Amino acid sequence: MAARKNTSRKKRLIRKIKQNRPVPAWVIIRTHRQVRSNPKRRLWRRSDVNVG
Repeated sequence: MAARKNTSRKKRLIRKIKQNRPVPAWVIIRTHRQVRSNPKRRLWRRSDVNVG
């Protein structure tokens, strides 16, 4: 990650990175495929991240 960012902005970006992952397999199994996809999933090129 680039150095010219303040720490609070880096924290917000890290949080967005953590949110951007698929639903774990054990969750899909436990919910009997009710929960299959993550609605907050985004592609870095398609949508912008509002972190300031």
